[in-house]
Amino acid sequence: MTDYLLLIPSDEAAWDAVPQAERDATYAKHMAFGEALAARGHQVKAGAELQPSAQARVVRGAPGAVSVTTGPYAESAEQLSGFYLISSDDLDDLLDCVAILADGEGALELRATTGGMA
Repeated sequence: MTDYLLLIPSDEAAWDAVPQAERDATYAKHMAFGEALAARGHQVKAGAELQPSAQARVVRGAPGAVSVTTGPYAESAEQLSGFYLISSDDLDDLLDCVAILADGEGALELRATTGGMA
């Protein structure tokens, strides 16, 4: 199986202004996405909504010479608001499942991992 990271960007200021009914509809799409993944043989290994970027910590430097600042890594209208780590043998079907979220979230980014750490 290949691992894929699904990155979910959003405009945090716009999300703060969304009425609760629309938020609930967005969360319902995430539930439908998870159900579709499970039903179609994809495995969610991890996923989470992230705290606002203003609460992020940016770490630079090296051991003994570390600089830590608050706020997002980059100033932009959109920030990373959530992610899923998904294992799949069928990229085409996974992309079809991702469309469930793209319908409400807009453009999403899906990347295969390189295997990385065990």
